[in-house]
Amino acid sequence: MELPLVVGVDGSGPSLTAVDWAVDEAARHGLPLRLVYGSLWERYEGTVPSGSLERPSEQAMAEYVVTAAGERAQDRNPEVKVSTDVLPEDAVSALLGAGDSAFAVVTGCRGRGELKGLLLGSVSLAVAGRARCPVVVVRGDAAGQAATHERIVLGAGGAGTGREAVRFAFREAEVRGCVLEVVRAWRSPAPATAGTPAGQDALGHEERAAVLLEQLLGEAMDDHPAVRVRRATVEGPAHRVLVGRSAAADLVIVGARHRTRVFGLQLGRTAHALLHHANCPAVVVPQRA
Repeated sequence: MELPLVVGVDGSGPSLTAVDWAVDEAARHGLPLRLVYGSLWERYEGTVPSGSLERPSEQAMAEYVVTAAGERAQDRNPEVKVSTDVLPEDAVSALLGAGDSAFAVVTGCRGRGELKGLLLGSVSLAVAGRARCPVVVVRGDAAGQAATHERIVLGAGGAGTGREAVRFAFREAEVRGCVLEVVRAWRSPAPATAGTPAGQDALGHEERAAVLLEQLLGEAMDDHPAVRVRRATVEGPAHRVLVGRSAAADLVIVGARHRTRVFGLQLGRTAHALLHHANCPAVVVPQRA
């Protein structure tokens, strides 16, 4: 049985955008879609059906939100199997629990109760930081959300954070039939090692980055020979490099380390930057111990 693609819904504009994106993603992979609402979320002003004389109970509001989201999903693609759930938990707990048996969890970049000036909602950040499955935060411009660039960017970390992300990225590139650009950022130490010309020192760091890139990609390339891969070793901070390259991508993917002795995923600077600033949907993939 295929694991579902789980989407957090709350009636907000960003969550409906996430539903649209998730319908297309579920169709690509042949997955069922599960729309989840945590019934302890705040009440959603403005989602009351027109003509209603009384403020509905939270349960009635929850049913209205998931039903409307389900109808939207079916209208977008009737062939995708859609189910809805109202769970008696707060939003984060509901999505984390659903994510334990999911292909991935999809959220919008902000919830209905978030301030408009925020770049990322608290629920999306908490889920991305603690889920045991990949988490997709649907953000960025319309071109990236609509997958018109035909290009995925993978930020290549080390073996401790990157192997699950590599596998996820190759599967995505294969089902989309698009180019996978794998980027390894590197930094040249300053000042250069005594007695070593600065250019030569930088060249050594770039060569090491290229070697690490090949080591990380080897098995996945054997498993997905049809995927077109472009490798790039780029000098600079990884978070800036990847945010910049996300402007011409349909998806940007990074890994995160899952530590058994520490509660939740350890999201580094790069993952935080992408979740807040990427110009396309951003994915955080946990590396299981």
